[in-house]
Amino acid sequence: MSQTAKFLKDYRAPEYLIERVDLCFDVFDGHTAVTAVMRVLPQTGAGAMRLHGSAELLGISVDGRRLPESAYRLANEVLTLDGTPAQPFELTVQTKLYPHDNTTLMGLYQSGGNLYTQCEPEGFRKITFHPDRPDVMSIYTTEIRADKARFPVLLANGNRTDGGDLPNGRHFAVWHDPFAKPSYLFALVAGDLSCTRDSFRAADGREIAIEFYTRAADADKVAFAVQSLKHAMKWDESRFGLVYDLDIYMVVAVGDFNMGAMENKGLNIFNTKYVLADARTATDADFDGVESVIAHEYFHNWTGNRVTCRDWFQLSLKEGLTVFRDQEFSADRNSRAVRRIHNAAFLRRHQFPEDAGPMAHPIRPASYVEMNNFYTMTVYEKGAEVVRMYHTLLGEDGFQKGMKLYFQRHDGQAVTCDDFRAAMADANGVDLSQFALWYSQAGTPVLDVSGSLRDNGDYVLRVRQTVPPTPDMVEKQPMMMPLKTALLDENGDAVRFRLPENGADTAETVLLLTEAEQEFVLQGVNRAVTPSLLRGFSAPVRLNFPYTDQQLALLLAHDDDPFARWEAGQTLYRRAVAANETALADNAPLPDHAALFAALEHVVRADIDPAFKAVLLTPPAEEELWRASDIDPVRLHHAREALLDALARHFAEDWLPLNLQAKTAEEALPDCYAYSPEAAAWRSLRNLCRSMMLRAAPAEQLEYVFEHYDEMAQNMSHEWGLLNAVNHIDDPRRDALLARFAEKFADQALVLDKYFALIACSRRADTPQCVREALSHPAFAPTNPNKVRALLGTFARNHLHLHAADGAGYRFIAERVRETDVLNPQTAADLVRAAFSLCCRLEPHRRALMKSELEKLAALPELSKDTREIVEKILAG
Repeated sequence: MSQTAKFLKDYRAPEYLIERVDLCFDVFDGHTAVTAVMRVLPQTGAGAMRLHGSAELLGISVDGRRLPESAYRLANEVLTLDGTPAQPFELTVQTKLYPHDNTTLMGLYQSGGNLYTQCEPEGFRKITFHPDRPDVMSIYTTEIRADKARFPVLLANGNRTDGGDLPNGRHFAVWHDPFAKPSYLFALVAGDLSCTRDSFRAADGREIAIEFYTRAADADKVAFAVQSLKHAMKWDESRFGLVYDLDIYMVVAVGDFNMGAMENKGLNIFNTKYVLADARTATDADFDGVESVIAHEYFHNWTGNRVTCRDWFQLSLKEGLTVFRDQEFSADRNSRAVRRIHNAAFLRRHQFPEDAGPMAHPIRPASYVEMNNFYTMTVYEKGAEVVRMYHTLLGEDGFQKGMKLYFQRHDGQAVTCDDFRAAMADANGVDLSQFALWYSQAGTPVLDVSGSLRDNGDYVLRVRQTVPPTPDMVEKQPMMMPLKTALLDENGDAVRFRLPENGADTAETVLLLTEAEQEFVLQGVNRAVTPSLLRGFSAPVRLNFPYTDQQLALLLAHDDDPFARWEAGQTLYRRAVAANETALADNAPLPDHAALFAALEHVVRADIDPAFKAVLLTPPAEEELWRASDIDPVRLHHAREALLDALARHFAEDWLPLNLQAKTAEEALPDCYAYSPEAAAWRSLRNLCRSMMLRAAPAEQLEYVFEHYDEMAQNMSHEWGLLNAVNHIDDPRRDALLARFAEKFADQALVLDKYFALIACSRRADTPQCVREALSHPAFAPTNPNKVRALLGTFARNHLHLHAADGAGYRFIAERVRETDVLNPQTAADLVRAAFSLCCRLEPHRRALMKSELEKLAALPELSKDTREIVEKILAG
């Protein structure tokens, strides 16, 4: 089946702008009637007017005159109007919707008896007929009419301007948004919801009303999210000088949602996962996620809403920038060092494989078939790293100057990534033309670095930069990027040096890479040194330097840059796993890893931030260890597990004292079992210790956990850590603990997602059968993206079982993709991406098995274009 691609090079400005959109939603039991009245402004040379839509069309009028069917054409969800006036005119479109049948969760849909919308990227066309493109920005007024008893809450974008009762037990509300916005930011909610109210006094003195809407049963879990919003509002004022612009800010939580959240102007709609949190039901990671996503969507008010994307190719303009902003907010709220490591590890685990696979694309893609498929790690996470490089190159002051100029030039506009780059360049008087390659070249750059000490005492770094070929482009040009660098002597002390270009004496510098090969001279070193490279993860690259194990141990013990210190340990771990993998392939004894464990001795005993200690003692995830090709994921899994087992045994005498130290520190804190960054740091170390203790002595520790579970599980972070630790043990007591967990939280949908994830991630031999059985669990709903992600998405990343040598894992996921695609193409496409993107890099046997399942999916004539695009790209790869 042929797929129609859209190309960035084909962009044309809209022929028709829409100055104003007045919407009326009449909500009834079986359907919703929508009337859209649009003030249309034809542009010079405009031809036939084309509107996108898939709703049931009831009628069209121009300037109050109803058009006969002969006056328009409707084909392939495009409505073409011939002979429209050359002057501004009023277009009225009437449609009929059936939200209770809408399982795609795009447009207007029903969940739990309430109505919600999701319009990004192209959901508005499911509501009415409209250009539905980001560069058509309008002032929206929305009236909602519904039964008052069934739908007491009626919400839309902006400020409420009117409302009241209607005959027959109905009522209405009118909302007006004074700021022009594209259709993807439209939002509506109607239902029976509980409201939690608060307020925030803005820097300009205005009192901003805050309203969070949830099911009544969930209202007691929104306090943390409300406080997170207020922290974000204050932070954006102090760090960026950005003040909220409406009279009210609303958040609505819904359990059926494709995404994490949506930044609709003034009316954010959130997945419940990123709103609801209390210590009983949410882990520390959940609290972190709530705070981060609440902030992210709020920050979009300026970076995404007030200044938006000209077209969907520019998605990273708003998402990469806003991820950077939420990362900075989280870093200021918590441990900046640990947050930066988490950001880097997340990128390398999820985005680097994307860059190395068939779905590789630049942060500004050149083409797409289905826009839903480009809400990717590359656009978001790599996009954030590109923004961070501006910050590293320009400094905080320079970056802020660029941001101010960006808003001065483009407030109220739909713009491009080039406009952002130009603001950064012009505000600082620098040439960033080469930096534009980050927006057009896919793939993770590789830096091969060597260093040597000259006889005159200068230290020379030689850097060779390559960008690997990707499916869209073979030959790549050198990129502009910052390489933050320092030097350590044999005692781990910083060594100062001079820079030839300005003679400045420093202990750290940012080297600017612009060429395929470059040489940098650091003067006056005069002693043997070990370079500390890519400090702070200054660029999203892979870096190779021929460190000895002794040099890595030195960096791990003494480097004052947390990322570089962590990365030294990660490199030692990678070498150890690779050695294990070789031994397993050769059926040889496993190595003893003496150098690694000697280096970790210092970490185990160091008096450092407990969260930092926990990340230093954690090896890279399996995805970070994949080679370029011929990957055997199961052997690599066993190699990593063998290293973890050896690590647990080697420090067997240390885990209990460390755990007790962390327990004492945690319990000394006020309200110790509640969430706080300090308590979370100690709990992260405790959970690491518990998992290692169970590895070192599984029978003894399982018995202890089983007998003392209730007193040990003081909050969900403890409970989750304990269950994760015992989850892989083949013992009836593990089954009993999971069953108790499910029963205890039978009324908590988000906790049951954790239960499904535990089932799906287990290394036990019976996991595939348990996952199949879980499909029939009363709490599992194939129409709910959270449930599908928890069970099937987790299994798709269980590399031991997904990549079973007989192909059973591939067949199982392919079956689920077929079933899910009928209900929700976005969720099905995400499942394909998670499970099958590795296909072209697998060893031949597994590659053939996976390819066979993909070919069967591709042969389905009814496969959605969302899923088909991913399947066909993987096969082409």
